[in-house]
Parts: sequence; C-alpha cells; structure tokens
Amino acid sequence: MIKALLFDVFGTVVDWRQSIIKQFNQFELKNEITGDWEKVTDLWRQHYQPSMEDVRSGKRPWANLDTLHKESLVKIINEMEIQGIKDDDIDEMTLYWHNLDQWSDVEDGLNKLRSNFTLSTLSNGGTQLLTNLSKINNFKWDNIFSAEGFKCYKPDPKTYLGATESLGHEPNEVLLVAAHNQDLQAAKLCGLMTAFVSRPTEYGKNQDFDLKADENIDISATDFIDLSNKIVLN
Repeated sequence: MIKALLFDVFGTVVDWRQSIIKQFNQFELKNEITGDWEKVTDLWRQHYQPSMEDVRSGKRPWANLDTLHKESLVKIINEMEIQGIKDDDIDEMTLYWHNLDQWSDVEDGLNKLRSNFTLSTLSNGGTQLLTNLSKINNFKWDNIFSAEGFKCYKPDPKTYLGATESLGHEPNEVLLVAAHNQDLQAAKLCGLMTAFVSRPTEYGKNQDFDLKADENIDISATDFIDLSNKIVLN
C-alpha cells in the first residue's frame, strides 16, 4: 500500500526550460546584452548530467547543484562568445533555477494528493534551491529531500533509499513521481513504486524521448490531476 509520494522536481513539477528562457529574455531587455538564450538554456541542461557524473564517479568532491550550474554556464557563455556578461550576472543567472514556474496542473493535483499521502521532494537540486521554489510556487511539501542531504546525486541508490528511510517506510510503500524513465527505473531497482507523468514539451516542441512510460513502470499519468484520480482513495 502506498503511504508516501516522492516527487522529482525539474521537469516534473516545474517547467525549467520556459522559465529559464523567460528570465534570460528579461535580462536581455534590462541589460541590452543579446544572446541565443534558447540555445544557452538547452546547452545548460545538457551539461546537467555530465557535471553530476563527475561527482558520482569520485572525480571531484561533493559540490551542490548551484556550483555545478554556475561552472557549466561559464563554459557555455565563453564557448558562445556572448560579450558583456559580468561575474555578478553569472551569479544572478545561476539563481534562475531558484525561480521556476510550476506546470498548470500541479497545484490542483498536489492538493488532492495531499489528503491521502505525505508529499516530499526528491531532487538533485540543493536544499535552498528547493526551498526557494517552494516559496514562490506555494508548494506545501511535508519534507524537502535533496541530493545535498545525502551528498550524492540521483540515480545513486542512496538517494532513493535515504528518502524512504527518512520517511520511516519500506521502499514498496513509497511512490516516486517523475517525468523521466531513467529516474523511475533507478527507483524501481531500489524497490520503490513508480509513476510516470507526461511532460512532452519539457525539452521544447521537438522533444522525442520520455514521451510515455516504460512498460514496467507501475502507473502512467498524463498530469498530476490524472495521477491523483488514479491513486487517491475515495
């Protein structure tokens, strides 16, 4: 029986891509510094897994996601030869990830799920990042579980099992909700229940992966409302 839900955040709960592009465009208007901000945003996300892999593999000591995001952005700005960006601008841009808009179905879906389960994050984002996202979106999580607390990044089993242990539940009593099959498969290997939520435009209109759940995923939903209709006890 499912007793608690864990939520991936980037892409599952919040629309990181459009939110980041919007903030870059606002920066351009304010500072009159032009750039291909959609490309910067997409490249930034492409650096996401490789930057964490250096930590997972032990090539470098623990570094939180803000640090990794900042380092990746500096590389991208330099490679794209965008002129006029100062160190303070880089610091400001790194915090764009703290200010992301939720998908339109999230608030209503979480409210319905909250009446039946405890709701917690399980994200590679840092604790302060997740706290800030929760404040601006009025997310009422019961717990904020971050990779920072476990000093390892998903899909390391210590993240999934650490969260379930903190909740005081067996893995099969906890459901991970994510828009990414890789995340769900890693959780499944740890004994968690899994729910795929479709976010077909997370990476833009030409997204060609994570459009549907892998066959062995326990639950497939079109959004949080659909998920709540499938698992909430009436």
